[in-house]
Amino acid sequence: MAGKKKPLVVITRKLPDPVETRMRELFDARLNVEDRPMTQPELVAAVKEADVLVPTVTDQIDAALIAQAGDNLKLIANFGNGVDKIDVAAAAKRGITVTNTPNVLTEDTADMTMALMLAVPRRLAEGANVLTGDKKWAGWSPTWMLGRRIWGKRLGIVGMGRIGTAVARRAKAFGLSIHYHNRHRVLPEVEDGLEATYWESLDQMLARMDIISVNCPSTPATFHLLSARRLALLQPTAYVVNTARGDIIDEEALVKLIQDGKIAGAGLDVYEHEPALNGKLLKLAAKNKVVLLPHMGSATLEGRIDMGEKVIINIRAFVDGHRPPDRVLPLRT
Repeated sequence: MAGKKKPLVVITRKLPDPVETRMRELFDARLNVEDRPMTQPELVAAVKEADVLVPTVTDQIDAALIAQAGDNLKLIANFGNGVDKIDVAAAAKRGITVTNTPNVLTEDTADMTMALMLAVPRRLAEGANVLTGDKKWAGWSPTWMLGRRIWGKRLGIVGMGRIGTAVARRAKAFGLSIHYHNRHRVLPEVEDGLEATYWESLDQMLARMDIISVNCPSTPATFHLLSARRLALLQPTAYVVNTARGDIIDEEALVKLIQDGKIAGAGLDVYEHEPALNGKLLKLAAKNKVVLLPHMGSATLEGRIDMGEKVIINIRAFVDGHRPPDRVLPLRT
């Protein structure tokens, strides 16, 4: 890139220091030092002047915004794997390439999924609060704070991609029986290694599981995949864990079933309308019926730096006239 004018790269949120430092070295990088979400007018101004936009999952890059982009904007290098908030088709029509950062958060997200899988049945958050609450802990008792064992239970994984498979590896080590529903059956050697049972029918799997883990991407086809009808198939002793995307589950239906005692509980790291939270979910959390986390499934320093490195590689490849390794193509309709 020596001798060339550095591209103007507008970054919508604060990134880890090593990533920002490298961005400044390579590009004319405009950082978000305050780390607050950009307003709509600020996003409009950014797409009008940037050569490259680096958004995150907090930014809505829809067709209306893309329509206002300046002629210089040729790359949207997403800091994140999910591109459900980017209108990839609208970008393609304007000749704007979209990239993402796949395959770097698999293990981190699987760790958090497993943590929630333990936290909800074993009442970990509730137990931790006992020691920091107003009442003094009275000590151990044989019948106090009884949770549910997860060893020997059936885990149903919705979406057996990289993250779902990583969750299955962890869960198998904890003694769970692995079941899964996926668009396509995984390779026989993967299935055999996990001793996993494939269910072509999601409905039939849901009705027989003790724990459901949602690990599929958010697409138009997976919107409310766990609908009110499907959630009603779950056993009263079943738990739901979601570290994927909030809109895959009909949140209102999930809340009602937990309120009515028709599902044992849930562990959620993502929400249908985040960052706005359903007040009913907060009330359930106060009653220790659910464990809620603030979308931190992939939040490790190592993971964020890996994401930043992928963004940089994509930008450098594009600027140098090569096809970025993580290009995202519009979905076929």
